[in-house]
Amino acid sequence: MRKFILAIDQGTTSSRAILFNHAGQIHGTAQQEYAQIFPEPGWVEHNANDIWHSQLAVARQVLKEHDLNATDIAAIGITNQRETTVLWDRKTGEPLANAIVWQDRRTAALCDQLRAEGKAALFQHKTGLVLDSYFSGTKLNWLLKNVPGARAKAERGELAFGTIDSWLIFKLSGKHVTDTSNASRTLLFNIHSKQWDDELLGLLDIPRTLLPEVVASSGVAAYTYDALFGAPIPIAGIAGDQQAATFGQACHQAGMAKNTYGTGCFMLLNTGTQAITSNNNLLTTVGWTLDSGKELRTDYMLEGSVFMAGAIIQWLRDGLGIISSSNEVEALAASVPDNGGVVFVPAFSGLGAPYWDAYARGMIIGMTRGSSKAHIARAALESIAYQSADLLQAMQKDAGIALHELRVDGGAARNDLLMQFQADILNVPVIRPVVTETTALGAAYLAGLAVSFWSSTEEISAQWQMDKCFVPRMRQDEREHRMNTWHKAVQRSQAWDE
Repeated sequence: MRKFILAIDQGTTSSRAILFNHAGQIHGTAQQEYAQIFPEPGWVEHNANDIWHSQLAVARQVLKEHDLNATDIAAIGITNQRETTVLWDRKTGEPLANAIVWQDRRTAALCDQLRAEGKAALFQHKTGLVLDSYFSGTKLNWLLKNVPGARAKAERGELAFGTIDSWLIFKLSGKHVTDTSNASRTLLFNIHSKQWDDELLGLLDIPRTLLPEVVASSGVAAYTYDALFGAPIPIAGIAGDQQAATFGQACHQAGMAKNTYGTGCFMLLNTGTQAITSNNNLLTTVGWTLDSGKELRTDYMLEGSVFMAGAIIQWLRDGLGIISSSNEVEALAASVPDNGGVVFVPAFSGLGAPYWDAYARGMIIGMTRGSSKAHIARAALESIAYQSADLLQAMQKDAGIALHELRVDGGAARNDLLMQFQADILNVPVIRPVVTETTALGAAYLAGLAVSFWSSTEEISAQWQMDKCFVPRMRQDEREHRMNTWHKAVQRSQAWDE
């Protein structure tokens, strides 16, 4: 039996490759950061070739460092930053322009226009999404309008569109595919019929010829070119980063939820095979589609997205310069007993769920002469927990179920001060697993299931282990006071940018 699954974890700020053994433990990892491009305020881009070259480099590096070759790898699982949009030439494999990143707000006006035309309900009904510039469809529309010659080439069938999973699979294998989880983030995919939707393509003026084939999240979708790793390796798992993390957290049953603290913050609640429409500005999204060989089973999620989580810590480091590395923030925040009245609303690129205000802007309020950088650091950490509490409240209303625990992962989940505050403000236990790299682990599990490296979701669930449980200890009156203060601050930040 082959020994490992190779997880390709393509994130917003870095590309990583992680090897997992049969016990679901990390055997090796390699990581490489790449450039962030900010051409105008509110615009965020990546060079798609930087993503490809860095991802290939770390995949080769982790194999070389552990003296492995293609025959040691049972399958590759791919997980990715989701809504980031790439347009490339099918023949040359070269991008026509920089990728437009999920954080980019340049298409907010188009979303406003579609809402004014009364199209928001149609998009929500078919895709489960709100009309927001966060998603890929309006970004692709922008590229077709603004890249010289793109529209004509697209009409001739010469171009391909994809989210990052699709781009990487094309470069790895020549196949043009995506999975249901990534397709469900485009504003172009009907999550009920599980097909690209002609009416939505028409509204966004997007030719169908651009679109990838949609495949299961767990199932052999392609084989890598021989030359890349010395022999072909099946690509057998594909999922957007947050769906992959939910799978890696073993939230396989309806009613289980996880929160990932990455660049952004993403809370997902499994609603089983039923797609629940949100009345509280959350997203209904495909979690994953499993191909058992006999049938396809699709699980759905309710999702709330926070645009700024770990990115706030990066800003404290790079923008304000009050810490020199991200792991210093916990000690700085813990050096004061509380936030000293300071509240930080990190709406640097608008507010995500449940507000969906592309025109909100960041704000630090409540400062006095006694306020210090430690108070700002503490308020920054607390803002991550407050935003997550808003999501959970909306989810419980939509799904009609009370959460009994929240499983957490991502870089900031290692911050004990933040996790304790999260438990306090949510009033539910927050549980951190032993393996916090659950995004990559989920991609590995999806790939491993497809090639019988693991036999079932039950076997996978049995591997999940708790590292630490944070139990709520804040008084109810204090919790309510803090949430009220937070909501007052959010209100002041909204509709700031005209």
